[in-house]
Amino acid sequence: MRALAVIVTAVLLVACGSSQYLMSTNEGKMITSYGKPDLNEETGMYEYEDVDGKEMSISKDEIVQIIER
Repeated sequence: MRALAVIVTAVLLVACGSSQYLMSTNEGKMITSYGKPDLNEETGMYEYEDVDGKEMSISKDEIVQIIER
């Protein structure tokens, strides 16, 4: 029973640790990212995980604002 409580607590902590971010583009589109998007300075692209769990990227020139949900 104690092991179950530890596992449930660990899962809840992991779930709480991954925040959603909303990115708005200059075309008015809203993109949801799981975890904070990372800016790759070499390519000028934001890299993020989308709602389907796929690794995606978008040019920093297309992004107007990034906010934590």
